[in-house]
Formats: sequence, C-alpha cells, structure tokens
Amino acid sequence: MSKKNKNKSGAGAQGNLSKSIKDILRKSPDATFNYKQIAAKLGVEDANTRNKIIRTLAQLAAKKEIEEAERGKFKIVANLDYYTGTLDMTTKGFGYVVVEELDDDVFIPANSLNKALDGDEVEIYIYNRRRKRKSEGEVVRIINRKRTEFVGVLQLQQNFGFVAIQDPKMYTDIFVQKNKILDAQDGDKVVVTMEEWPEKADSPFGKITQVLGKPGEHHTEIHSILAQYGLPHEFPEEVEEYANNIDTSIKEEEISKRRDLRDVLTFTIDPADAKDFDDALSFRELENGNIEIGIHIADVSHYLEPDTILDEEAYQRATSIYLVDRVVPMLPEVLSNNACSLRPNEEKYTFSAIFELDSKGHVKQQWFGRTVTNSNVRFAYEEAQHIIETQKGFIPQEVSIQEREYTVEDDVVNAVVKLNSLAQKMRSRRLREGSISFDKVEVKFQLNEENEPTGVYFKTSEDANKLIEEFMLLANRKVAEFIGKKSPKKTFVYRCHDEPDESKLAALQTVVSKFGYKINLKDRKSVTSSLNSLLSDVQGKKEQNLVDTLTIRTMSKAYYSTENIGHYGLAFDYYSHFTSPIRRYPDVMTHRLLQRYLDDEKSAIEEEYEEKCRHSSNMESLATSAERDSIKYMQVKFMIDHQDEEFLGVISGVTEWGIYVEIIENKCEGMVRLRDIKDDHYEFDEEQYAIIGKKTQKKYTLGDEVYVKVKNADLVKKHLDFTLIGKESQGNN
Repeated sequence: MSKKNKNKSGAGAQGNLSKSIKDILRKSPDATFNYKQIAAKLGVEDANTRNKIIRTLAQLAAKKEIEEAERGKFKIVANLDYYTGTLDMTTKGFGYVVVEELDDDVFIPANSLNKALDGDEVEIYIYNRRRKRKSEGEVVRIINRKRTEFVGVLQLQQNFGFVAIQDPKMYTDIFVQKNKILDAQDGDKVVVTMEEWPEKADSPFGKITQVLGKPGEHHTEIHSILAQYGLPHEFPEEVEEYANNIDTSIKEEEISKRRDLRDVLTFTIDPADAKDFDDALSFRELENGNIEIGIHIADVSHYLEPDTILDEEAYQRATSIYLVDRVVPMLPEVLSNNACSLRPNEEKYTFSAIFELDSKGHVKQQWFGRTVTNSNVRFAYEEAQHIIETQKGFIPQEVSIQEREYTVEDDVVNAVVKLNSLAQKMRSRRLREGSISFDKVEVKFQLNEENEPTGVYFKTSEDANKLIEEFMLLANRKVAEFIGKKSPKKTFVYRCHDEPDESKLAALQTVVSKFGYKINLKDRKSVTSSLNSLLSDVQGKKEQNLVDTLTIRTMSKAYYSTENIGHYGLAFDYYSHFTSPIRRYPDVMTHRLLQRYLDDEKSAIEEEYEEKCRHSSNMESLATSAERDSIKYMQVKFMIDHQDEEFLGVISGVTEWGIYVEIIENKCEGMVRLRDIKDDHYEFDEEQYAIIGKKTQKKYTLGDEVYVKVKNADLVKKHLDFTLIGKESQGNN
C-alpha cells in the first residue's frame, strides 16, 4: 500500500494514471469507454483529475497504446507484446511467467504482479528493454486462478483475523472477518477459501472452511498436507452409500460372457502390507514347449459405471495417494480391498492380457479380454524372493507375512522360478534396447500404534519385484501396441515420456564427473547405455541416492495423453497404463477403451479423453507432492528424538545460502546455513558446486562426507537445520 501512495504528483502520478486507464481498458478489451466512464471506475469526481484523464487519454492515443474507436470513446490496442502464460512464483516475492511461444521465461517484479498468485494463468505485457538480458513484464489480467483454497495458521484479533499461508510462494496473508472464522482459535491451522480481492485492499478476503487443529500435531499435519494440495481424506457419505449398494457377487450369467481361467495356476505377489491386490499372474506350460503367461487385472470397470457419482468421485481423485502412515484410496474400501482385490481362493472378475512366450521371452501369440480367475496363492515379495533364491517351496517364519512356516506346492515353485528366468531375459533385452533402469532406494518408516516413527529402513528392488515389473510392462506395452497400430487411428490413453533436455544432461554430466563418472552424450543409444552404467556403478556407494535423484530430475516428466510420442525411459514406441485400475483412473479409461474396440465400436471422442488425461496428469503430480511432503514430515519427526546425536552425511546440494546434507544411515536431509558455520566466512562457488572459506580456503563440495548434528527440527515447515561439525567426527556419540 505504501508503494502505491509514494508518488502523488508529477511524472509518477501521471504514470500511475496511465497504468490505471490501461488496466480498465485491458479488462474489457472489446469494449469502448469515454472519459466519464473511466472517471467513474476510478472513483474520480473532481474536475481537475477528470481533465487529467482527458489529457492522458489523448497522450496514450497519440502513442498508439490505445485507440479512439469512435469520437470520445477509447479501447486498448491489441499489441504483440501481450502474452498469456502461467505464473511461477519464487520464495523471494517475484515471479516468472512461462510462455509457450517464447524461449525464455518472463521476469515479473513483485510490484508488477497485480494480485496474481503462483500457478495462475495470466496475461502479461512485456516491456521492450533491449539492454536487459531477460524479458521483463507485468501482469495485466488474471485469466484463471489456479487455486482459491489455502492452508495456513490463523492469527486472531478482536474483530477479525489473518491467515498466514504456509506455502512459501504465497506472498500475502488472507483477511477473514469475525463471522467467517467458524470455531477456529488463535494459532489453529486452517483451510481458508479466498473469496475476493478488493481493488484497494492489500490482502484478499476469505472465509475459513475447515479447522485442521494445532500445528505440529500428527493428525493436523497429515491432513494439512492433503488440504494444501486440495486432496481429499475421506469419501462423501453418498459415494460410500452408492458403493456399498453395488452387487459384488459373482454370477454364472456374467461368467458365461468371459474366458474362464479359474482352473489355471494363478498367484499374486505384492508388498507384505498391501490390502488391494489388483494384478495376478497365471502360468501354464504348453505342449510345444512354450509358456502361457496371463497378466490378470481387477476388472474395476465392471463395477465402476460411467456417469455415476462413484465414477465422478474416482475421476476427480484420479489416483490413490500413499502417505507414510495411510493410503487415501481412489475407490471406496468395498471395491478397493474387497470386490476388486484378487485375494486368494476367491473368484474374481478380471481383465486379462494372455501371452504365449518362447524360451527367450518373445511373444508368439497374444489375447486380450474379460476373464474370471481364482488366485491360488498370495505371496509377499519377500516370500517370492525366497523361492527364487532357494528354488524350494518351504517358507520359513522369518520371511513369511503370515508369521508361520509353510510349504507351497511344487507346481507353484516351478512357476515362480520359470517366470523369474523369463523376466530376467526380457529385462536384459529391454535394457539393451535402450530402456533406463531406475532402481531408486525407497525410504520407509517403522511406525508404532500412535504413528510415531521408531525406525527407518530402505526398500530395494529384488528379483521378485522385477519379475512382477517385467510382466506388467509387457501387458502395458502390448495393450498400447494393439490399439496404437490400428488403422484408422483410435482414441486411446497413452503413458508418454519425452526425451531429456540436452542442457540438463550436460549439467548432470558436470555433477557426476566430480565422482569419477562419465555420460556419453553422442546419441540416444550412447546416453541410455551410459546412464544405465552410471546407475549400476553407484549402487551401494555413498553418492547413490544423490546421483539417482539427480538423474531422475534430468528426465522429462511422464504424462498421460491421447497423442502418442512413445516412452523414452522405457524405450517403447507404445506404452499405456493397464495394470492398476484400483489406484489409477487412466487404467480404468484404458480398460473401457480396450473393451470398446474389442467390441468393434467406433473411436471415442479424442478431445474428451485428452481433457481427462490432462486432469489425471495434474492429480498425479499433486499426489506425488503430497507423498513427498509426508516423507519429509516423518523424517523431521524422526530426527526430533535424535538431536543430541552426531551423524555422517553426504553433501547433496550447494547453494548461495547454505549446503544440504543427507544423512547416510537414514537419508534424512537438512540444511547447514552459511551464516551458522563459524570457523570462517564461506562463499558459494557455483562452478565447483562448493562453498570455500575466505581465509582458510577450506572447501566443502557436493558429494563430500561430513558430520552434522540436528540444530532445529520444524514439523510445520517440514524442515531440518543442521550444525556442521566438519569432515572429522568429534566422537561424541
């Protein structure tokens, strides 16, 4: 507000008047205004200012910034310097607008945001400043708000309140009148909806729609993560009621329409704590020496009928969300954990991809369609891994999810062992053909009954995981090929992955070279081969998580689309998502479209499905962010109880304000701020990815091992601050 009132006369006032007039005309680009109408919009009544408006209109018309459409009536001039794009705010209060037609993002200073917020679709005017390296502009119109709901902490006054938003990219708080505060108390974490932003108000006005609780409490923080991204935490009553009334019984009439595979050996392999089993494998040896492998997927689309409240809810969610302490499912439990879950010794409706494979894993025959199956055995990954390693059916108690010793039949052991052999051959061939192998270590937490973290462990991909992955990839690929190669073209849902940006690959090469690795950037084959070598070489090394993370960031982001461009990371020309309809809506769409074309129906409307693909990609991104935040929250919570301990970590990032350190034993990451390192004044060296002491020339570089202690653990901001001990331990733990 103070900035706006500084220039009350002279050139500053004239400039502000010009801007105000142009803002009015821009908001209604097709309308014309005379000076009286403009004066009324500006709230001007005195003759002196009205005369200034008349003079300013004439000056703007002379400069061709506006035009006199008819005598005394003016409108904005359509200008090539106006663009639309998406505002990307920084945490420092300014932003950049990403414009598709331009090579570089457009810098928007804080005083030129004009009430636009992060993620908003905006129209901007770009100034013609040739001396500047980057284009600079101002927001002239907000086309579409990305969001109107925010999470923050209520600061309550006597007759009103302000909600301080926890998003660091949000540069304003939200004003709330006393009658719109619900029962929130001062200091509560709340969800606030932005209702309006009056012209002369510093802050937008809003109302509190949900009280989450006290900051720092577990329930509050987990719900605030979901609320921050606009994600649900429970189903509406009417949706639950609708789902509970679905007839989920298996009927002979429906079985007669399907391929009956209930007598074929079938099993599932899933995480030990899984509740929804949406895929199963069947195995049969053929007389010609080949193997018939069935990939059987829960037939969610049988129960999830289009244009119902259940389908609308599933579409809006688009994905299940896997937080550290809970799953927020896409479908209600009656479907996700019961009717659609391929539990052992239960007949289930499935949608199947069945392949005849030779001894090298080449597809000789294929079939797609609806089936009925009955899973014989449910394995946890650990149990299947034990069979692969021992080739025996005896499962000891220590690897069994059922906490008892038991033995599976020889035919099941034979199936697991042979499918693993085929999967290894298929995987080797896929990697030779350019597929990139990301076996990133997952961080998991041991939780007690109160969801407090008592330990950290790492989940790595073993042969049993890779067995399932390989056959799911086969089904996804072949389903996409089956539809993608049809002529004329059929509308379908593809999982797309573009080639990485060359500049990002070059930047990755610079970083990994510091650890002695090299990426060959000559051509696509060289890049994928050297990336696989890199990812293999770092396994088990201190820099593995850093290199894995940086390599993944180098890749383009995968997305859903009806326009197929192939999948770079997998080196597939055609790829779709078919295998997880319990937890992904795009898989439901794939099932529906596949059945549509198996029934020889006409192609679906592409525009309709493209919009659904866009929505699904956006929701996947939000879910991923929420999942990442929940891990950060739990890491901070875990480290609160270890504040007196000394940890060995790896420098995982270097910036002008500090270094990031990832603790080796638990992969918790925190920051050492430069101002907190007391033995010297350190400066950031961008080229060396290092900070260097001004006096001592002591250097801390990306990838260095250092010892740290926890200085501060902030549960609300999900942030750890470390104290740097140095490259040598003090031996205090």
